[in-house]
Amino acid sequence: MKKVILAYSGGLDTSFCVKYLQNEKGLEVYSAFVNTGNYSEEELQAIENRAYELGVKKHINLNKTEEYYTNIIKYLIFGNVLKNNSYPLSVSAERIFQAIAIAEYAKAENADYIAHGSTGAGNDQVRFDLAFSILTPSIKVITPIRDLKLSRQEEIEYLAKNGVEYTWEKAKYSINKGLWGTSVGGVETLTSNQYLPSEAFPSQLLQMESSKLTIEFKEGEITHVNGEEMSPVKAIELIDSIANEYAIGRDIHVGDTIIGIKGRVGFEAAASSIIIKAHHHLEKHTLTKWQLHWKEQLANWYGMFLHEAHYFEPVMRNIEQFLSSTQKNVNGKVMLELHPYRFEIHGIESKNDLMNAKFGQYGEVNNTWNGEDVKGFTKILSNSLSIYYSVNNEI
Repeated sequence: MKKVILAYSGGLDTSFCVKYLQNEKGLEVYSAFVNTGNYSEEELQAIENRAYELGVKKHINLNKTEEYYTNIIKYLIFGNVLKNNSYPLSVSAERIFQAIAIAEYAKAENADYIAHGSTGAGNDQVRFDLAFSILTPSIKVITPIRDLKLSRQEEIEYLAKNGVEYTWEKAKYSINKGLWGTSVGGVETLTSNQYLPSEAFPSQLLQMESSKLTIEFKEGEITHVNGEEMSPVKAIELIDSIANEYAIGRDIHVGDTIIGIKGRVGFEAAASSIIIKAHHHLEKHTLTKWQLHWKEQLANWYGMFLHEAHYFEPVMRNIEQFLSSTQKNVNGKVMLELHPYRFEIHGIESKNDLMNAKFGQYGEVNNTWNGEDVKGFTKILSNSLSIYYSVNNEI
């Protein structure tokens, strides 16, 4: 039998793919789950058990969390990347890295085929296909859901015919979890006017009393949470576990898909929402006006290219180098307070704080210049505009 590596999540789509690839294609299915963070050992074991229950020949959990942070998430933090000012690219970033891991595994296993469960109406199909076309061009890609144009109900019916029970209640919402956030798709996100019900989100409000949170950064990367030293990945997981109890980071992203249609998806991203805002706030104190300006321009491009499957474009490595070079002075603590559904940033402490009182205090005291200096500066600053309006008689 020929061998197919299936990018497996354990959800409805990839469960269907296992049975379809076995029954209709006559292939030996090797399922691979790429762990990009926030999964417990119990959850990983449950995913593996489910794969073997479906009849796969072999299952593997590929732990790529650290590499995912080092190669992608770190730069999303450096760039304060939020697609359309709201979405932290939880799935966009994750899919590219999952595709890389699947391609590497397929080559190691000398697979004849690679399969994934993407539909024909979303972004993931392009992200997976593009990565595979670059990394494993000689391995054919099979996409059962896309090719058959199946609804989720039709998938459930097919599984039932093949002895696999999968209830509609379980399949009602499509949930993708990772280190940088969880996406939630359902019937409500297919509309333009309905919000997801609270129970659709994986984390529910458990904590009503506010609490303090302190995040410390060194050269843009997290080093401490509430005074405790830890790796960036552990910090992200800890912040997520704390903030999820406040149901922080819920929203719905509306944006343009790679294939040209508008898309709408819910997400729960407590840690990424907090970390990006805290990091950006620290940068406002420690970077110059023009560093902040050009970082924003290039970071927007970086986020757009990542979202639209251009991770392998060489300019991405150039932007990563630029973003890294801006982080030398992004050092210090950010103090926050968490509340149900929201958080506040109270301030920062940093040796690199450019809001230094010895030069002056905004709206209060000028220490290193006087009124005559400002008059002369303002006169020169107005020269170009004075000339323009004088010549053109517009005022």
